[in-house]
Amino acid sequence: MSEFNPPMNRRRFAAALGAGSFVLASPGIVRAQTREIVIGGAASHKPWFETHVQAAFERKFRCRLTFEGTRSLVNLEKMQKNKDRPYISVVQMDDPVMILAVREGLLEPITAAKAPNAARLKPGTMHMDGMWANYLQPWQGIAFNSNVLRTPPASWNDMFEGRFRSRIIVPSLQNTEGLPNIFMMAHLVTGKPMAEAYKDIDAAFAGFRRLKPNLLTAYSQMPQAFSLMEQGEAHMIVGALSSFGMQRRLDGAPVGMVAPREGIFPVPSGIAVVKGGPHQDLAFAYVNELLGAEVQNRIAPPTFALPTNLDATTPPGMPSGVTVHPIDWAFVAENRNAWVQRWDREMAL
Repeated sequence: MSEFNPPMNRRRFAAALGAGSFVLASPGIVRAQTREIVIGGAASHKPWFETHVQAAFERKFRCRLTFEGTRSLVNLEKMQKNKDRPYISVVQMDDPVMILAVREGLLEPITAAKAPNAARLKPGTMHMDGMWANYLQPWQGIAFNSNVLRTPPASWNDMFEGRFRSRIIVPSLQNTEGLPNIFMMAHLVTGKPMAEAYKDIDAAFAGFRRLKPNLLTAYSQMPQAFSLMEQGEAHMIVGALSSFGMQRRLDGAPVGMVAPREGIFPVPSGIAVVKGGPHQDLAFAYVNELLGAEVQNRIAPPTFALPTNLDATTPPGMPSGVTVHPIDWAFVAENRNAWVQRWDREMAL
């Protein structure tokens, strides 16, 4: 039996046309209501972003988040190339790269008025009058082979002991995580408080020269360095990242991580709003969420990091009661090239 179609008249034609116009217009209305911002971050951040941040934020603010995972310098290049018409709203980058972005006028200051959680951050985690903030502090201490060293190292000075001849690995100064070793060396050699010692670069290199007989290598690729340690070729990695070392332990490798008594260093995990980026209100809302205790309590455990919000809880297994030495990244930016050149001259293995 065929479907019945009543004859078309002028009134029914007009009604049908109106309905069709609405259907065609509806997708545009939906798109206009779903605002989107792009987050430029590290590729390694994407798993915890998708698991612990994205869905909750999208529900709360009725928007869409797109995460572009790459290296900090690549995010900087994107901001530079699109300075007149930025498409990224928020960046999560290393602190040294943030300094370069500030110098080029690419960032919008974070204020407590726009991101209230900024008022609840630990001292030393808001930088350059609010141009960026640290939302987490993965930390640097000493990683060791737990099959070889039954007693964990207690001090950074342990690396100088004769039993570790050709058994110590340090990060290259080409790597961001290699730089805090300069400051610790200056502190150990001079005996001065870190705040006074860290600019004594001559003392730092004297310490490196003293360490040289104990060095197996200075790495540029972290996985290879941990492989050497796990195989027993090296016994310690001095200046190791918690986010990598503690994950290797969780994976079953014979790796321990310690926070020596002289203190540890925070790994720079910065967040900032891109100047002129789309939907600034959402950008500041996103920054505010990551600076808040609720989100930090979710993302600190899987990243093996210390939270920066004073109201957040330090995850189990993280260092407590130990000094976290802040890093003057502006001083680093001014001198890093010279330090790398000096390392190449004096520390060739």
